[in-house]
Amino acid sequence: MGGSERDLVAALRAELAAIDPSRPCDRRAEAAGLGTASTNREGPVARLAVRLGRHRTAEGDHDDDVAGPAAPFGFDWPASPEHCRMAYLRGLFLARGSLSVAGGRTHLEFVVAPNEAPILAGRLDDAGMPASWRLRRGRGVVTWKSSDTVGLFLRRIGAGGSLLELEARQVSRALRGDLNRVLNAESANLQRAVGAAGRQIAAIDELADDGRLAQQPYVVRLVADARRETPEATLAELAERLGIHRSAVQRALERVEWLVLHGDEGGATRGRRTTPTSRRPRRSRALA
Repeated sequence: MGGSERDLVAALRAELAAIDPSRPCDRRAEAAGLGTASTNREGPVARLAVRLGRHRTAEGDHDDDVAGPAAPFGFDWPASPEHCRMAYLRGLFLARGSLSVAGGRTHLEFVVAPNEAPILAGRLDDAGMPASWRLRRGRGVVTWKSSDTVGLFLRRIGAGGSLLELEARQVSRALRGDLNRVLNAESANLQRAVGAAGRQIAAIDELADDGRLAQQPYVVRLVADARRETPEATLAELAERLGIHRSAVQRALERVEWLVLHGDEGGATRGRRTTPTSRRPRRSRALA
């Protein structure tokens, strides 16, 4: 992930860490998601942990408010309302989540204990954001690789301006990719057209030098003159200019190239179906 992408992800995490929930229950839920481990937290997340701790001390909250003996991650998910669940997931993302947007691909994952991975995946499924999970080097990893799902998750947990910037970059990258594909296709078509026009003009010049061009039908000579005058024109443009069908232009140019390659009039019948026909012998009339 490049420096620009890393800065954007850092700004997004800082924006999420700066959210100050107004409900005490949301603060308790976010603290439960954030946990108590202090494993090299970045500055904004460390300040969030201190702030949430001060709130809990001032309000006299206890873990029993959000957790029970059977509550994994220290949070009672089934009994909590939607706003508490999103606050909890915000804290969990800041503590155990990572986001990558390298190369136009969006990848968000949570690294948790092995037994917690299926539980978290089930909770995310309950929230309408299904995720996959697996074990990696003794840790549980819950993953999203869909940019739409990642964007929905970040929006629901409170990301704002940074998410808009991230989505704008993704759209811009996709548009650049589409534009490059179109330009590459057009460039390839142009190269083929230039190569064909070059061969046709060389063939026309050769036929004109040895006098065979003057012996060709009127349409062939007409198309040959138009091609020499406008070598950059497409077959459709030549047809429109001459007032004839595109297929007639194509057949005329194919005939010119055929004559140069084969040195005879074989091009006149090239591509036509030549099936033998049986004819009845004519009856001779008796002359009086």
